[in-house]
Amino acid sequence: MGKPRSRPVNRRDFITKGAAAGVAATAMAGLGATVPDAEAQTPRQWDLEADVVVIGSGATGLPAAIRARDKGASVIVVEANYDVGGHGILSGGSLPLGGGTSWQKQHGIEDSPDQVFRDLTDWSVVLPHGIADYRYNDREVQRAFADNCAATFEFLIANGIVVRPPAFDSGSVGLSALRMSAPVLEGVNVPSPMSPGGGRGAANIRPLEASARAKGVRFLLNYHMDRIHRESPTAGRVLGLEASYKPRFLPGSTTRMESYRSEGNIDLRKPTVNVRARRAVIIASGGSSSNVNFRRIFDPRLTEEHQVGGEPYSFQDASGELAAMSIGASLWGTANAFERRRVIMKRNVVGAQYTYTQWGPNSPLFPFTRARGLNIGIPGWQHVISVNQVGKRFCDETHGELPDGTGYGLIENYVPGSVRNTKAKPHANADGVKQETPLYVHAALAMNEGSMPPDYAAGPVWVIFDAAAAARRKWNVEPPNVDLDQGYFFVADTLEELARQVTRNKYQKVPMPPANLAATVARYNSFVDLGRDEDFDKPTPRYKIDTPPFYAAWGTPVCHDTVTGLRINGRCQVLDLRGQVIPGLYCGGESAGGSNQHGWGRCSCQGYISGGNAAEDVATTSR
Repeated sequence: MGKPRSRPVNRRDFITKGAAAGVAATAMAGLGATVPDAEAQTPRQWDLEADVVVIGSGATGLPAAIRARDKGASVIVVEANYDVGGHGILSGGSLPLGGGTSWQKQHGIEDSPDQVFRDLTDWSVVLPHGIADYRYNDREVQRAFADNCAATFEFLIANGIVVRPPAFDSGSVGLSALRMSAPVLEGVNVPSPMSPGGGRGAANIRPLEASARAKGVRFLLNYHMDRIHRESPTAGRVLGLEASYKPRFLPGSTTRMESYRSEGNIDLRKPTVNVRARRAVIIASGGSSSNVNFRRIFDPRLTEEHQVGGEPYSFQDASGELAAMSIGASLWGTANAFERRRVIMKRNVVGAQYTYTQWGPNSPLFPFTRARGLNIGIPGWQHVISVNQVGKRFCDETHGELPDGTGYGLIENYVPGSVRNTKAKPHANADGVKQETPLYVHAALAMNEGSMPPDYAAGPVWVIFDAAAAARRKWNVEPPNVDLDQGYFFVADTLEELARQVTRNKYQKVPMPPANLAATVARYNSFVDLGRDEDFDKPTPRYKIDTPPFYAAWGTPVCHDTVTGLRINGRCQVLDLRGQVIPGLYCGGESAGGSNQHGWGRCSCQGYISGGNAAEDVATTSR
């Protein structure tokens, strides 16, 4: 293919074509992704092809694949991991879906699509830290969710998920009706001993996986999607994708993880494959929270020390967003960034790099080799203090993550559309603990004290306690519950020595001054004698930290959800920077923008929408 003849570039050409391609290419190169060759978009040979190609096999990808298959399309799912599930298999699995589901009718709950839409666009609902929960949502996207909410629920039930009545309602699903149900755990089959299991997420993923395989969906595992092929860099239809064979390693070993099941899997181990999508590609790759440079576009404070819930099983590397941006896609709803519940989380699990409670030592059928942590629980915060990277306290440790505030029953005396809602406060969190003033993103990520250029990272947060606290709470401070080897848990006979040990952690950019930590603990102990915390108003400090040995446990806030991403319309079609549809490209779940909802409701519903529309795709060139 020869080079096109050069011609003058006018201002309109630059704005409509050159700007999109240039910005996307720069973003791709700067964020560690492959930059497509503008002159080689169409592969000379396709290795595989299907009507619909889905990127990712989690809470969006599996519903999308099944829905497309139900519509008569052939489907290939491209998954970077050795097993299916993504973040969805590690999640709590609750299904925040309403609008008049059979489950709601069975329990006498009145609801409708119109009521769901009104709830999820009610800007009078203001969280305690000042953000109106729905302010930056795309109304077209929310309308589509509302209209497809009940149908998605019935679809999930028809494909094997069994639900039970909820213990609580949360997840930004609106305040007017109960819209949360949870999957039944009994009988959950986890066929691979090397995959997470036993949690509610598995109770959703495994039935959907079984249904997809039974219906003829094919899976290409251990292949990472690197680029999306389009007829030209910023014009024409999406043709398919390129993926590279990258079998995962078991953390802590040199064992490559291959797919454990053959039924429905494509056994193709070429270094690079091109997969043709005759009708459409669906991006369901799971968001961007694991890509440090990408997530810092939305919140520059989220430097590398902030780990991600679900790692190291599932990585949200922004690959879907970057590949789409490289062919002209726009980001959307970027104000829905990280200062929201379940986006940055203060974990009750400390002492290890990966602290996701659904993937720990008590997970049935899963060896405790990858995720570990000491679960101190909510009451445990009365027995510890938190310090920043220079050894100073910065908050009342008993404050937890931001309350949901937008689930049924969590705001007292809710009145739809009323300005009085701006003064209402959530009366309890999901654990039933009264919590009227939330911790503001863990004290603005430890106040950034001691930061250094170039990133001025806030650094780690360390949870400090003593032998007496461990004895009172019966905490097991031995491996594998804590990670001594990698430097996420330390023990010492003196506070000064503890500070010197903490400095060994790879994310500790500056030494922790031993005198700081000793002085911090001494001042806190004086508050115990005084009966009040004069610095941060911790309710009635009760326990001194004075019995050696002393412990420092990793307690840095964790990135969790991604609530901003690619611009989509109500059909889940991806739009470019001019607001025009990119023909043949769809997106849903955490890779999509326009909705700040948490979890399975948004993901599964957009999987349902995108799968159905992708299966019937025609050459649409406008909204």
